[in-house]
Amino acid sequence: MRKISRRRMLRAAGMGSLAAAGAAALAACGEAQAVTKEVPVERAAPQIVEVTAPPGPMQGTILVDGSSTVGPVTQAVAEEFQKQFPNVRVPVGISGTGGGFKKFCIQETDISDASRFIKSGEQDLCAANGVGYIELPVAIDGIAVVVNPQNTWIGDSISVDELTRMWAPEAEDAVTTWGQIRDGLPDEPLLLYGPGTDSGTYDYFTKAVNGEEGASRGDFTPSEDDNVLVQGVAGDAGAIGFFGLAYYEQNKDLLKALQVDGGQGPVFPTVDNVLSGAYAPLSRVILIYVSTQAAERPEVQTFIEFYMKNAANLVGSVGYVQLPDEMYETALQRFEERKTGTVTALEGVSATPNSVMEAWKAGA
Repeated sequence: MRKISRRRMLRAAGMGSLAAAGAAALAACGEAQAVTKEVPVERAAPQIVEVTAPPGPMQGTILVDGSSTVGPVTQAVAEEFQKQFPNVRVPVGISGTGGGFKKFCIQETDISDASRFIKSGEQDLCAANGVGYIELPVAIDGIAVVVNPQNTWIGDSISVDELTRMWAPEAEDAVTTWGQIRDGLPDEPLLLYGPGTDSGTYDYFTKAVNGEEGASRGDFTPSEDDNVLVQGVAGDAGAIGFFGLAYYEQNKDLLKALQVDGGQGPVFPTVDNVLSGAYAPLSRVILIYVSTQAAERPEVQTFIEFYMKNAANLVGSVGYVQLPDEMYETALQRFEERKTGTVTALEGVSATPNSVMEAWKAGA
């Protein structure tokens, strides 16, 4: 399990968060080898809400693994939590959403970071090993579709239909030039970059674009490290890729983000558009899953309370958009009541904040 601290890396790079009305803003988020331009920005420290621990010593280790998208959020929370409770260790690994659930469902971890909902096969694995879980949204993320700035022929936008033409399973070894994507485009080589198949971002993108999780051509360059994708797209005029919006924000001097037309006209991936749901279908809630066994430990109870009371003030510092306050309050209440399972047990639930809230109100 690889421990990360992207928030420290942000501080070392001198990157600050960008303000946005009604929500925390997007900022730099990446590994130490990220290709970024250092721009010192003054920023106020986030306001931290301290929590009261139950009686007795507060110590132990809370094991977290999973999504590289959610990892920076959990790491930011863990760093602030450990300032108040220095005898509690919270190492955060990034095995990818799927890799995280493989560990979580065999009781190797206490919390699983996930950039998508738990799948039915993962639910079965958890059930087979007696692992109950509490599903808690923590932030909102958008998926940016990016090209090389030298790509002037694509214009400023791309439609979901064109993304399907590009990424469909049947496109493998068949759709190899830009001219096959849209009439009038040149026959330049089409080079594709995307997250690896263990990534929740890959699962979400393929479902949104191709109608089924994991349904994709295989002849693209995959990586669980989003910085590799950034460098790949930045290095070739014919390249296109997708990854979390925060990585585009960090590297927008090297990349061009495209507006995405999901049927209602092209929409640019901004904080406001992600928060409102206008940037559809490529915005989603990101989540953590807490083991019910771990939830009985006082250090885990205190950590989750701290997480839900401080996520709104911390997600912007690592590049994501806060949920409405009501969602954090309801999520904490669901944790305290040990509401287990997933909202996807109800038919038609999507990864938007409104859909999740409606599912909760319906009893999910």
